[in-house]
Amino acid sequence: MAGRFAPRPRSAVHVRAAAEPGARACWTPPDGPYDLGLVLGPLRRGPADPTFRQTPDGAVWRASRTPEGPATLRLAQRADGTVDAEAWGPGAGWMLARLPHLLGEHDDPGAFVPRHRAVLAAGRGRPGLRLCATGLVLESLIPSVLEQKVTTVGAYRSWRTLVRKYGEPAPGPVEGLHVMPEPRTWARIPSWEWHRANVEEKRSSTVLRAVRVARRLEEAAAMEPEAAAARLRLITGIGPWTAAEVVQRTNGAPDAVTVGDLHLPGIVGHVLAGERDADDARMLELLAPYAGQRHRAVRLILLSGRLPERRAPRMAVGEIASR
Repeated sequence: MAGRFAPRPRSAVHVRAAAEPGARACWTPPDGPYDLGLVLGPLRRGPADPTFRQTPDGAVWRASRTPEGPATLRLAQRADGTVDAEAWGPGAGWMLARLPHLLGEHDDPGAFVPRHRAVLAAGRGRPGLRLCATGLVLESLIPSVLEQKVTTVGAYRSWRTLVRKYGEPAPGPVEGLHVMPEPRTWARIPSWEWHRANVEEKRSSTVLRAVRVARRLEEAAAMEPEAAAARLRLITGIGPWTAAEVVQRTNGAPDAVTVGDLHLPGIVGHVLAGERDADDARMLELLAPYAGQRHRAVRLILLSGRLPERRAPRMAVGEIASR
């Protein structure tokens, strides 16, 4: 649920621990409007993501595997902009301590200067945008690997299948939410189960290489985005596209541009220059005026409502499980 409110003089987080029903906190956004759903939207992997849920009342539920164990986090925004949080599970304290980072407190939207009318209009229409920073690498890396070179719908289905089968029910009062598997469990998934989840050997092997060095990869969340992306790319099968998708979410990286995407260059080219056939090089050229804030510019472009019309039907979901 979007929320706009009068500017606040500063941000703050107040925590109150309780055994039942859960640990609680509230967070006051910095000056300016704030939109909880818009901030956390990139963390959702499809409408049926088993680790993410947004309820009709506007509350956002997330199930995560933290360094201290599984946790469920419920976030709800008041009319005045304050975000109330409640967390359950062994990782509840970790989740609440990270709350300001997750909600974008350390992001600086004031550093962004629109250079195109469409971007300016999108910013004015969705002023509550901030870039979140989860601090959890694997929970963004694994679904991003599953999205490599396949349809988004197919990748969402694979993620849903694997998390429901090999993850665990999330702590707390909500049913149907799952915490993704721990690294050891990912490493033990049989090859035929990857196949049944419609994940071919190339992507499953990338996930297996990543979970074997999970601790080293999780360290990337505390690095500068460029160094974090470089750490991720040390893993065979993780290239610029995947690394950018991860550091955008994990590190809140305002300049991490997703290159190698099938559709994004054409969208950026269409909105900024009327060039729907733009390639990566042209996209980066058009985004050059936003150096340091190129990811934020892309988020606003995608929110502009000026996306090009499709030239062909959506790609069918490839079924490798039947091969």
